[in-house]
Amino acid sequence: MNIKAPRGTKDILPEEAVSWQNIEKIALELFTSAGVKEIRTPIIEDTNLFERGVGDTTDIVNKEMYTFEKGDRSLTLRPENTAGVVRAYLEHGMFRISPPVKLWYKGPMFRYENPQAGRQRQFHQIGMEIFGEKKPTADAEAISLAVQFLNRLGLNDLTIEINSLGCDECRKKFREKLKFVLKPYLPQLCEDCQTRFEKNPLRILDCKNENCNKIFESISEQKDWNKIDLCPECLDHFNTLKDYLRALDIKYVENPNLVRGLDYYTRTVFEIKSFNLGSQNAVCGGGRYDNLVSLMGGDNTPAVGWAMGVERLNSLLPQKTEELLDYFVVSTDSKEAIKLVNLLRNKGKSAEFDFSGRKFTKQLEKASKVAKKAIILGEDEISNGYLTVKDLSTSEQIKTDINNL
Repeated sequence: MNIKAPRGTKDILPEEAVSWQNIEKIALELFTSAGVKEIRTPIIEDTNLFERGVGDTTDIVNKEMYTFEKGDRSLTLRPENTAGVVRAYLEHGMFRISPPVKLWYKGPMFRYENPQAGRQRQFHQIGMEIFGEKKPTADAEAISLAVQFLNRLGLNDLTIEINSLGCDECRKKFREKLKFVLKPYLPQLCEDCQTRFEKNPLRILDCKNENCNKIFESISEQKDWNKIDLCPECLDHFNTLKDYLRALDIKYVENPNLVRGLDYYTRTVFEIKSFNLGSQNAVCGGGRYDNLVSLMGGDNTPAVGWAMGVERLNSLLPQKTEELLDYFVVSTDSKEAIKLVNLLRNKGKSAEFDFSGRKFTKQLEKASKVAKKAIILGEDEISNGYLTVKDLSTSEQIKTDINNL
């Protein structure tokens, strides 16, 4: 029986894992320097969490969730992590901490969609959330950290697209305007857009259907048909954010069609695209979600965050090679070899030996592939209490006492 990984999942092999570890290492270093604490939430959550949080008009909830019944509960493999972080924020009383509360996460997510290059059914994200600050300083901090992270990874040719969806009142007026403009074209729109027209017309702007996009282009001469008229407070928030981005020398473009794929966003939404390998790739998406915490049963709590797909990031970066071991112990005496390897590891050095005690030539051949230096521990070395150390890049050899190693 030939069992393979399920369609839409992928093994991360040792030679690939080195690059993943580098991405996670840089994330940890950056977030630690910015006072962002790591949180790890369960992979499975109550299904209702995503129906309430992500939104029952989204493709994620309607088509893509992995949901199963266990006992009398409906559970779902998390399709995204913000809702789970909000649940943990409330469940563990983090709202009592002096704001802002800044959290980051990494881990696998699950969505049932057609597998393609850079998109799997099990995929991984790194993301961050900031709770408790309603001013655009939090939006600027979130965007700035995303840009810094990408820059540290080596992605510098970036485009930051921003938009404001406004508050509930702004969106209410825009929904009516959007429905008025699109109603004559409703029969020509795809089935999903026809459903969204009544439930959540803003989601129509996020449609990927080619025919729908042609219709949107055909009505583009109607001035600002897709632009939200912001109330004075929302407009001030958006303009102030742009001031901060200019102060941080973060170049941005305004995209009125940018609405993001989740229902919980309010005011600021943004997307970061990379041109690292010549083609355009969206590597980060996020925004503000001031209503989500209260929707989950908490007090009104402003919040902003973002997420990045690790598979997408990894595809844009040069692959890291595994670091060589400090030492490979070459010896036909496995007992002495394992004692020396253990000593080296306790001294903070990386070391390995040949389990089977093969001929020296075979062991040296392996050592040249995996280590910087070989320690030769033959009968003469063992009898006289010294070691022969060979630099595998220059072939230089020296004899030394173990205490001088």
